[in-house]
Amino acid sequence: MLPAAFCHSAAGIPLRQNSRYDMSVRMACIWRRRRGGMRFLKSGGRLVGVLAVLAITQLIGWGTIGLPAIVGRDLAADLGMSLPAVFAGTSVLYVAMGLCAPWLAKSFARHGARKVMMIGTIVSVPGFVILSFAREPMLYFAAWVVLGVAGSATLSTGAYIMLNEVAGRQAKNAIGALMLVTGLSSSIFWPTTSFLSGLVGWRWTCLVYAAMLILVSLPLYAFVAPRRSVVKDGGGAPPKSAITPAIPRSTFNLVACAIALNAFVNFGLNAILIELLRAEGLAPAQAIAFGSMLGVIQVSARGLDFLGGGRWDGITTGLFAGTALPVAMLLLMLSEGATWAVAIFILLYGAGSGAMAVARATIPLVFYDQAEFAKTMSMIALPLNLASAVSPPLLVGLLTQFGSRGALGLTLVCSCATVLILVLLGRRRPRIAAAAT
Repeated sequence: MLPAAFCHSAAGIPLRQNSRYDMSVRMACIWRRRRGGMRFLKSGGRLVGVLAVLAITQLIGWGTIGLPAIVGRDLAADLGMSLPAVFAGTSVLYVAMGLCAPWLAKSFARHGARKVMMIGTIVSVPGFVILSFAREPMLYFAAWVVLGVAGSATLSTGAYIMLNEVAGRQAKNAIGALMLVTGLSSSIFWPTTSFLSGLVGWRWTCLVYAAMLILVSLPLYAFVAPRRSVVKDGGGAPPKSAITPAIPRSTFNLVACAIALNAFVNFGLNAILIELLRAEGLAPAQAIAFGSMLGVIQVSARGLDFLGGGRWDGITTGLFAGTALPVAMLLLMLSEGATWAVAIFILLYGAGSGAMAVARATIPLVFYDQAEFAKTMSMIALPLNLASAVSPPLLVGLLTQFGSRGALGLTLVCSCATVLILVLLGRRRPRIAAAAT
């Protein structure tokens, strides 16, 4: 049976120079991909049920913490804070998530994703309650610390671990399917937050979101999500260890840098997108309308990657998607806020950032097997979340001091650096010397 890493040859790694052997390997790799896709599409209701639970809970989780993107100015006025200080709350959240990640990795391994995510959901409720009662910066930031601790258990990483527990090697396709839905969080919750804050104010909106977590997310984890039952790769006995070359530490560093740089760009721009578009001259309603389109475009890009199945890996996805980001930023910088340019920017940035979200989760799969994947993702979580923490206040500070060109210029440099690192990683794809028998 051919090891999965053998199929990286389709992405540019030459196989043995024996035509008959070469043809048999290629046919086997094609069959693996088709069979893997059919197994995913025909998988039992258990995996479908898990995806449904995670789709709803991740939508709520990511959508509710995006509050400052819509009510940032109201928060600043009510709490006597500057706009950059308000967005620093999101930074505190990501720092807390990153610092908790190594400790929670052990909890995930010991108790399973379901129990950890239930506890995280319970912890997030007082976070929104504290935020609703905040009258000063100290209590405001304390709320984000609580939400960050909860988010380390419930957002993204926990969902990927739960999918690994259920789907085994098919977790890659399942992650892509989940991202098709969760990419809509901003499209659903930005207008929702705008409506609720206009109706009852941002404080009551926080309490509504706390109730949503306790009444929707927690019961789904408690009564619908399955208890842990780890799937053994290959469907039978545990996989035999394959002779694979050790992955150099420098390769891990490149993977971490590429993921962190892209997270800096994506999380930062997503957080300040409405303000960025307003700085380009758009009216508030028009900026929210354009911003709400972003989630739909991101989901469409993730859908194309999902339909591609095993035809390309995370690095290839990242190269194509990452190239679209600097083009989008350069266009907006040179357009002087023309409506047509804003529309093209949203299209290119949405497509690139949507596909890059999948790439960030799957690039480590190119180099690490299932056993090492969880450990690697836990190690990457710290720089990823720190980059996500620094980005919103830094970009909103540049936006305030230098206008949209300052924020776009920095993200342009980071996006170009990400593409360069992905090119280097493409040359380091692991090679397998022989097929396993």
